Amino acid sequence: MARDVRPVHHPDKRHVEMPYAPALLVRRGSLLFLSGLTAAPVYHSHPHREEEFDLPPHMREQAVLLMENLKTTLAAAGCTLADVVSATRYLTDVAEQDDLNAVWASYLGAHRPTTTTVEVSRLATHANCKIEISAIAVGRARRSRRRAERIPKKPKGSKRKNAVRKRRR
Repeated sequence: MARDVRPVHHPDKRHVEMPYAPALLVRRGSLLFLSGLTAAPVYHSHPHREEEFDLPPHMREQAVLLMENLKTTLAAAGCTLADVVSATRYLTDVAEQDDLNAVWASYLGAHRPTTTTVEVSRLATHANCKIEISAIAVGRARRSRRRAERIPKKPKGSKRKNAVRKRRR
């Protein structure tokens, strides 16, 4: 089954350039929920080790590293950035949002997922992180092997009828 994702706009939509769609309607597909990603390595030690959080000090550079982490995580599930339908973006300084938006647009091109941007005092991952993004993507729906095994093929006659026939003999 192919995915079917369509942007939803108001009937009286103004013709302005926006970096997001107000809503996306997902008709078919399977949903992928991504944990919050930062510029730090996706797989880092717990408890945290300081050397794993030696990050660039500027939003633009961190946004590039984060988008690469996002692409890699999506690819692991068979998805691309074009499959992202929603993102929540947490920034430690909303004044740097334009730098994030420039990187976001360079990676997403004309694709516009829904977004919510929130300013926070600090990200839990590490004090050096300036941005964190959690996302939802839609991939192609696949019938899993487990589901295929649960759906029996239709028998020629029902088991009950066959059992009744055997008893009558």
